[in-house]
Order: sequence, then C-alpha cells, then structure tokens
Amino acid sequence: MEKKELSMEVRLLIAFVLMGLVIVWQYSMRPLPAPGASSGPATKAASTTAPDQAKDQAKTQIPAPAAVPVDVPGQVQAGSEEIFAIDTADFRVRFSNRGGVVKSWILKNYKDHAGQPLELVNLRSIGKAPPPFAFAFKGQAAPAVDLNTALYKVTSSDEGRHVTFEFSDGRTAASKTFDFNPSSYLVAVSSEVVSNGIRIPHELAWRGGFGDATVANPVNDQHALYYDLSNSKLKQVALKEAKDGPVTASGQFSFAGLEDHYFAGVFLPATHGSVELTTFSDAVPGSSLNDEQRIGAGVGGEGQNKFTFFAGPKDTSLLGKVDPKLEQLIDWGTWFGFIAKPLFFWVLKPAADHITHNYGWAIVLVTIGINMVLFPLRLTSMKSAKKMQALQPQIQAINDKYKSLPMRDPKKADQQAELMELYKKNGVNPVGGCLPMVLQLPILISFYTVLSVAIELRGASWLWVHDLSQAETLPIHILPILVVVTQFISQKMTPSPGMDPTQAKMMLFMPLMFGYMFYFYSAGLALYWFTGGLVSIVQQLVLNRTMPAPVVAAPKPAAKKKR
Repeated sequence: MEKKELSMEVRLLIAFVLMGLVIVWQYSMRPLPAPGASSGPATKAASTTAPDQAKDQAKTQIPAPAAVPVDVPGQVQAGSEEIFAIDTADFRVRFSNRGGVVKSWILKNYKDHAGQPLELVNLRSIGKAPPPFAFAFKGQAAPAVDLNTALYKVTSSDEGRHVTFEFSDGRTAASKTFDFNPSSYLVAVSSEVVSNGIRIPHELAWRGGFGDATVANPVNDQHALYYDLSNSKLKQVALKEAKDGPVTASGQFSFAGLEDHYFAGVFLPATHGSVELTTFSDAVPGSSLNDEQRIGAGVGGEGQNKFTFFAGPKDTSLLGKVDPKLEQLIDWGTWFGFIAKPLFFWVLKPAADHITHNYGWAIVLVTIGINMVLFPLRLTSMKSAKKMQALQPQIQAINDKYKSLPMRDPKKADQQAELMELYKKNGVNPVGGCLPMVLQLPILISFYTVLSVAIELRGASWLWVHDLSQAETLPIHILPILVVVTQFISQKMTPSPGMDPTQAKMMLFMPLMFGYMFYFYSAGLALYWFTGGLVSIVQQLVLNRTMPAPVVAAPKPAAKKKR
C-alpha cells in the first residue's frame, strides 16, 4: 500500500476537527471548576460529611465550649402575614414576615432572556422548597416550633432599608436582620436562634435554584461553591453530589453560596471562624412543568451568624472591590485563560468603550486586527503552498519510485529522506501552511470563553442579533450560513497542491462542519469567524494577483540501471 503524504488541506481538516471536538467538549462540560478547583471525588471526600462518616468524625471532634445561656424574651410575634418590598438602586426585594423569608429578589439593572427584570429567585420553587433565607437545621438540632412558618414581628429603620424580624414563644426565639446599602450589591445579614436559653446552630438557606431561570438549561449553569482559605482554592459542588441527600463542607471559607453563569449569591462571613456550606437538591417544576432537580445552599453553622451577602453580576471590577478572591468566580478557562483575559480587557473592551461603542462592531474590528497581525504568517504559508505546487511533479516522481515497496520495507525511509532533501533544497516547509490555522485555534477558544463569561457581552446586540453571547433568535440563523459561504469561497481560492479527488471531497465537508458548529453557539463567535473569513478572502485575492504562478519543475529522469 502506498503511503501518501498528508497535504496542507488534510492537516487543516484534522486541526479543525480537533478544534470542534474541543469546543463541543468545553460547552457540554460547563460549568467547569475554576482554576485550581476540584469538584470530583477527592473534593467530596475532603469536604463533605456523609452519614456513614458521622461516627468516625464524632470520635475525633474536639468538644465544643460550654454554651453560654441567653435570655429568651416573652411572646413576640405578629398577628397576620405581611408582605413588603425594599427598593435600592440595584435591588427590589420582597419579604414576608411568615418565616422572615425572601419572596423575590430582582436585579434592576439586568434582564432575563425573556426581556423581563432579572429574578434571582426561582419562582416555580414556591411551595416546593423552603424560600430563600429560611432557617436550616441539622438532625435533632431543630427547635420544636417551625421557625420557617412562624409570624415574625417586623421593625424597620434607616428609611426602611434596615429590617429586623423577631419571633419568640417564650421558649424559642429567633431573629434575622437585613441592612441594605442604597447603592451597592451588598447586604449585611445576621441571624440568631435560641432555644431554652441555648443558641442553636443553624444555616440560612437559598433553595430551589438561583439565577436566570429563563436560559436554555439552567441546571448546568447553577452550582454551589466556596473559597477555602486553607488551600486558597475555589471549590464548586455540583447538583449531582447532593442527589442522595444534602452534603456539607466546613472550614475557613472566605465566601460560600450559589452561582449561575453570570450571577452569584454568596455569603462573606464577618469573622474568620469556621463556616458551613450545605448543598441541597430540590425537585421543583421546570419549564415543562415536570419536576426537575435544582440546587440550593445553606450557609452558617453557628447559633449566631453574621455575614455580608453579595447578590449581583460577576463583574470583575465589581467583585474585586468587594473581595479580590471573588474575582475567581469568573472562569476564564484552564487552557487559554492567559489569552482570554487580555483579549477581553486589553483589546475587546477598550475597542467597544472608546471606538465602536458596540461589542458587535468591536468583534469585527478586533478580528480584522488579528488577521492583519497574522498576515505575515499567511503570506509565508501562501509562498510555501506555491512552492509545493511547483514541486508536485518531482514529489510525485519520488512517490512513484517507491510505490511498489511495502510499508515496512526499510527502503521506505529513503523515500522520506529524498522528500525532505527536496523540501530543504527548495526552502519548503511542508507543514508551514498549517501554522496560521493552528494559531487561530486558541484565539477561537478564547473568544468562546469571553462570550461565555463576560457579563458585558450578555445581552449585547449587533444589527439583527439581540444577544451576542447566545445563538441567533431568528428562525434561520444568518451568521452560520455566511460562515459556510465564506469558507467555501476561501477554500476555492486557496492553492491545494497535490490534492487527490478523495481529499477534495473531504475538504468540502469542512465548511458544512463549521456551519453546523456555529449554528448552536453564540452569535458573537460566528461573527468572529465570518469576519475572519471575509478578511481571508480579501487577503487571498491580493496574494493571488501579486504572486506569480509557480513554474512547475519537470521531474528528473530516473537513472538507468547498470548491468
């Protein structure tokens, strides 16, 4: 069997197939753990307390200090349910004094995919799971009275932005306070539960889901997380880890809570003591009204808890001001994060803020710039392709010379040696044509990452595209079709030396593969590749007109064998 030399186009096809597999894998496995994080069995073994481990842990736990008696007030409760709202520049939060819980938490400055103000509470979970900021107790620690259905007395101050919920039946007392900042995403939260004069350890829980519930698949976007100060790592807990019951992690945490793709609700402890995070899995109605599992989290662990609660967007500048460790909530990617972050902060965002004032046109401008930077490599690739085209008769002659030999024949090494000598003599790099495309791979993945995590691109529009971070909403997606067209044109214009009919048929599938891939990904990614295709066509036109056609060298006649 003849061993054929892989042409530039075949290598290019292989590179693009691998690229497609990488992007598909990255999309299907999201949300990925943050850099350095581990959500696998090792993390669970180190941070979760399973029921069969309780006895072993009880033997090694250090006895807790003796509880300090706390006075319990007399009867303190309301006569009826009261629902009220608190408005700030960023929030509109509705409370109920039945349980002292949150009914709705709206971010005023953001909209969901249905165009409505963004609701962080999964409203479908009402009645199916405890509301946000309900008390969560472990085992026998729960008091006799149900504090999540009791009617709390409400007092407010500071123009209604400081709210206190109080309840007592004479034996069990509970309180919660919420102190809203008028122009911040931060809320000071505290809670206390006392039963028979002893503080009861508890958590404040947000269950039934968190974040934008109107996205295509919210289950994949939402998970619990905590930042462990002992090893300086952000660790995420997937929904499936709580499928058999709540799992608990405890330690010195800088913050703990919930997140979806673009938003987070995390508790930052006021002191550096031990914090617990319990992850729940609740069955609540989904978009089809069938029950689906949604993640929840409880944070606390002490009889008296004090936190700063952050509920807002994953905006790097915003998170850094609250706590630099919160910046790790934004996953810039494990492989190409060192490209994705500069691409956004140093190139794309400045272009949108100061030049185009639109992220769509900024993508177009940045893509043109990237292709101009890569143009010298494209020129080198073109020259290499022209030389390869001129050498085809000689290459074919060498291949014909050894075609009758089996693949394992030692003389096949002479064939490769002759080909390499021919390439070296004529200054040809047989793989040089693939270099520009290989360099495009990390840039493409970096664009995909930026469009997936940058809050600035969420909802950014361009011409007919309503959201560059999502696929087009038109019945027929236009940009992927344009990608296919430009790929076909560029493919026809590019020299293809030595391509046999089988390879040519294979290459026809590459534009279709790109069109299919971009049809389901973000419109911004398709815009980037379409713009790159247009620039490539223009560059190829210039090169075809300015570079002379190759002079095909005739193969040397084979030397006659001597008798």
